[in-house]
Amino acid sequence: QVQLVESGGGLVQAGGSLRLSCAASGGTFSDYVIGWFRQGPGKEREFIARIMWSGLTYYGDSVKGRFTMSRDNAKNTVYLQMNSLKPEDTAVYYCAATRSGPYYTRPYEYNRWGQGTQVTVSS
Repeated sequence: QVQLVESGGGLVQAGGSLRLSCAASGGTFSDYVIGWFRQGPGKEREFIARIMWSGLTYYGDSVKGRFTMSRDNAKNTVYLQMNSLKPEDTAVYYCAATRSGPYYTRPYEYNRWGQGTQVTVSS
């Protein structure tokens, strides 16, 4: 089974950018759909983006136009480029993997999760 490790979180000012990485090991990375989720204090886990085996992406409304997800199957890594960050983007960001949907936007569809990386956006 694939194991995931996120990196790249940190503290950034509003309007700034960060790039998160999600490195996978074990399993066949290209078999998995990878999703990004986030969870702010006292909030439910929120879908951010997902990328299919083909590279096709889909984004949640709150990040559409600001975040870009990509994958490098040769490096077993997925990236989340986050631009125009806002204080409300502050959360722990998780990447997750699944081989079954059908939506690929619900946390319960994903059975492998990373440990999360903190993103804090100051105003």
